[in-house]
Amino acid sequence: MNHDDNPEGGRTLPLAGITVIDVTRVVAGPYCAMMLADLGATVIKIEHPNDSDFVRSFPPLVPDGDGGTKGSGYFAQYNRNKLGASLDLKHPDGKAIFIDMVSKADIVIENFRPGTMAKLGLDYQVLKAVNPRLIYCGISGFGQTGPNSKRPSYDSTAQAAGGLWSMNGNLDLPPVRMGSIIGDLAASFYGAIGILAALRETERSGLGQLVDISQQDSAVTMTENAIVNFTVDGIVAKPLGSEHPFARPYGQYACKDGYVFFGSYSDKLWRDSCTIFGQPELINDPEIDTMVKRFDDATYERRLKPIIHGWFANRTKAELEAMAGDSIALTPIKDIGEVVNDPHLKARDMFVPVEMGSSTVQVFGSPIKLSDTPTRVDGAAPSVGEHNKEVYLRWLGLPAGRFEALHKAGVI
Repeated sequence: MNHDDNPEGGRTLPLAGITVIDVTRVVAGPYCAMMLADLGATVIKIEHPNDSDFVRSFPPLVPDGDGGTKGSGYFAQYNRNKLGASLDLKHPDGKAIFIDMVSKADIVIENFRPGTMAKLGLDYQVLKAVNPRLIYCGISGFGQTGPNSKRPSYDSTAQAAGGLWSMNGNLDLPPVRMGSIIGDLAASFYGAIGILAALRETERSGLGQLVDISQQDSAVTMTENAIVNFTVDGIVAKPLGSEHPFARPYGQYACKDGYVFFGSYSDKLWRDSCTIFGQPELINDPEIDTMVKRFDDATYERRLKPIIHGWFANRTKAELEAMAGDSIALTPIKDIGEVVNDPHLKARDMFVPVEMGSSTVQVFGSPIKLSDTPTRVDGAAPSVGEHNKEVYLRWLGLPAGRFEALHKAGVI
């Protein structure tokens, strides 16, 4: 299968020649596999012939012009650059084919609840006997070990169990879920990192290993200073809204047409801000001339906030950015429409088209920028079983007659 060329020409992509079998659904897993595909790996996404990844039905659905749809833009965002193969892992013939695939592959990624692959007879212990070099990544809510390992999980489960939910929102109001699936996304990031580390070890020793990724573990590492604040000082993190726990000014401030982030908390940045906004005399004001003084609650409310309001209230986001954005941390808080139209992000190729039949959908690109082997981001998202012939006949080497028989039996 020739899916590892560098679209820019020149050097081969870093993961060229690596084959990944992706047995995952939704985001925590599909995104991990897609990152590897962007880096040049051949990724085969396996779905049940009659029970595909249900994210295929998630909005937004791309219209086909005849009252129907081309499929889910959400699915396309996490499944570009993959080959689509259908396979019933519960069927004895399906299991046998999967084991044959594993014998030729480098990596398997799954995100079932721990124990599911063992029930199928396809867990790591079975597969590593077939292929000792195999890297097996299991992404789950609570990991492969521990008393909670077999519990079901979603992104919000990880946010709740990992402490993120308790820290988000505003003080004296109920906790608020973070506005993105950070538990799923973080697990995908760590899955990719773990797989790459395991690949390096396989190059040295010739042996694969299990990469065990927990959404809860991943969410815990997103809590910034909350863990060490508790272990050192016994402080339980509380929601702070847009405030920072130990820096001021550092947060959300209103302006003429919305809000900006303003982060001039250090003495140097504060001096620069006073100069930019035409009040250099404030630099030596004895009430607010140090970081410690500016963080004091009463001083912040009585002195600092009115000063900042005076700077921002009659200026737009664009005016403030043009005035100060090159010198201090002052950034418009952009809605998604503004983000998609951001010329800087466009210049960095952060929005790319993914083919869906004869249509395309714009999704985010890859944030990994490699100078000599840039990621490939223009591959289509596959339909269910779209590449069955390429995977089973040309790559796996099934005889044509057996392929047809398996198709008729609904195994593939």
